[in-house]
Amino acid sequence: MQQSENQPADIEIALWQYSESGGDWNRWMQSLSSDERGRAASYRFERDRASFIAGRYLLRQLLSLQTGISPSKVPLSPDRHGKLRLEGPDRPQFSLANADGLVAVAIASGCDYVGIDCERVDAEIEEAAMDSYCSADERRWLVELPASERARAAIALWTLKESHLKALGVGLREDPRNVAFSWRDGIPVMVEGGDRDRRWHHRLVESVSQHVVALAACSQSGLPGISTRLFQDDSIPSE
Repeated sequence: MQQSENQPADIEIALWQYSESGGDWNRWMQSLSSDERGRAASYRFERDRASFIAGRYLLRQLLSLQTGISPSKVPLSPDRHGKLRLEGPDRPQFSLANADGLVAVAIASGCDYVGIDCERVDAEIEEAAMDSYCSADERRWLVELPASERARAAIALWTLKESHLKALGVGLREDPRNVAFSWRDGIPVMVEGGDRDRRWHHRLVESVSQHVVALAACSQSGLPGISTRLFQDDSIPSE
């Protein structure tokens, strides 16, 4: 969805620490489309099944509030790269991420692109993987950090890059090293890459869970207003 230069941009972020036990899966499944229910049933491992169901459940509940359409009927479809889109004119942009018991959804109005990503703070990143996604300057920056800060900083870099690539809808088809960051007054700033543009804004989002959450947004009207809330499953009645 394109925006006018005078249109204010706003982003709502919902974070949900869901239970991975199967007790609520049947209720959550009622809010999914028939295709999504079939896909959920195809997962071999319960942990992966819970992650998928919880993500689509939260996304559909939030989009239902935005559109007035019942959750299971919200018209979602993938684009040619597989990124989910909301069908119809003047629909909000959105992004979904899920990592080990946390779902993060960002819904934006007045933005050209939005992306969100989350990872556990204790996720392990091998040295070879860091070389494959960090620019030379980023690697030097990480090496210079105190050892106690290095692992979390590496996760922060990864989530920032992932959120940006998800906003573009290209994922890892784009080399993550082309999207490099530095910090200015504690704020991540993209410093390299073909998409370098002052319209892009990146933030690390406060989370009460053991996760790092990163947001990327492209807005012609400046930094969007960003609100974050913890989703409570009983705050929205099921169908």
